[in-house]
Amino acid sequence: MAGFRSLARQVRDPRSDLALRRYSLRKCLERFAPYGHRATWDHLCSRWGFGPEDRSPDPARLVGALEELEQARTVWLAYEVEFAERRRKEKHDGLRRPGSVDDWHRLTWGGFGVAWCDDPGLHPREPLAEVLRRLIAALEREPGVACPVCEGERLVWKYGLDHEPSAGPVCADCGILVPRPVLTGDALAAIRRGRLLVSA
Repeated sequence: MAGFRSLARQVRDPRSDLALRRYSLRKCLERFAPYGHRATWDHLCSRWGFGPEDRSPDPARLVGALEELEQARTVWLAYEVEFAERRRKEKHDGLRRPGSVDDWHRLTWGGFGVAWCDDPGLHPREPLAEVLRRLIAALEREPGVACPVCEGERLVWKYGLDHEPSAGPVCADCGILVPRPVLTGDALAAIRRGRLLVSA
């Protein structure tokens, strides 16, 4: 099974058939898809101007989409290295019980569904790397009451998500499943009760 870098080389290879290059980009999403496979594909297609079913897109657009995906993957891999180092230090210092960020991180190891979007047509418009930077920054500061990606406060508790966890706070503005550790306990309770959050 080809890895992400091998697939990326196939996307860039001008000697390869265009359909194979497109297929290789889609296969990259099996290795790294921050919004989930379908939503990440929809994001790349809409940002880079080719149709989801287009079998012969402009090669420059394919490479542009790949580069955006690679930049986001670099951001995420750097976070995972820092995360692993922090956990090693905590274990060395005797802190064996992981916290809520650790629980969330375990579900997203490798970068799949980091900013899960259950509706593939509703996802952030910003570049993937910027979305991940905002999400990581939120994980590293005190919890708040808004979406860490778009700062929207229209958060709705949804059940039956096609992801783990299968229920949680979803941003009605940008579509991401907001990681619970970035929200205060009061905010989570209000969202579960079906109350929209409004700034004080």
